Amino acid sequence: MTSNSPEIFTATSAYSLAGVAAMAFVATTGAKVLLPKNARWQDSFTFIWLAFDALIHFSFEGSFLYLSTFGRTVNSSVGPFAELWKEYTHADARWGVSDPTVVSLEILTVLGAAPMCCYIIRQIVKDDPARHYWIIVLSTAELYGGWMTFCPEWLTGSPSLDTSNPLYLWVYLVFMNVIWVVIPVWLMWDSYGHIAGSLRRAQAVTKAKKN
Repeated sequence: MTSNSPEIFTATSAYSLAGVAAMAFVATTGAKVLLPKNARWQDSFTFIWLAFDALIHFSFEGSFLYLSTFGRTVNSSVGPFAELWKEYTHADARWGVSDPTVVSLEILTVLGAAPMCCYIIRQIVKDDPARHYWIIVLSTAELYGGWMTFCPEWLTGSPSLDTSNPLYLWVYLVFMNVIWVVIPVWLMWDSYGHIAGSLRRAQAVTKAKKN
């Protein structure tokens, strides 16, 4: 599929990316306000990511879910969020026609992953170590969602993807999806270290008592 527009960067592109930047700012501000100044940088980064993640899921993806259920489609809708998603459909046409696989994944994302982000943020603020289990659960779900979003498309030759425009390819398709791979993998690695370390210390204490 090729783009019908010669424009690389439009007003809608600017508004959309500005919205993403605003959410990143809100998430960063939230971390500064709610976390102690001596918080580990890993916890601060995790807070910022999860707050950003929740905002994206609830607002952008929540609007997509509304526009893509009960007979609605992005392509047949009007309004600011419809225009935002129509911009993204230039890169991936499936988002304009209520593709059942995409919509099914977004139901889990908006109704499951987004509330889980908020729950984990609460645990971070309370310094509850149980957050590491839920971080691994959430990260696994995010990785699976990304895989199921693109793997079926790749297996069929990517007929819905337009990579002819640098903005569509490197910003919409690559950057805005790869960060949901790289960061969840890092979160899983960090939380695994906490969980495994705690279990090994507990095991060492138990063995010491037996001896």
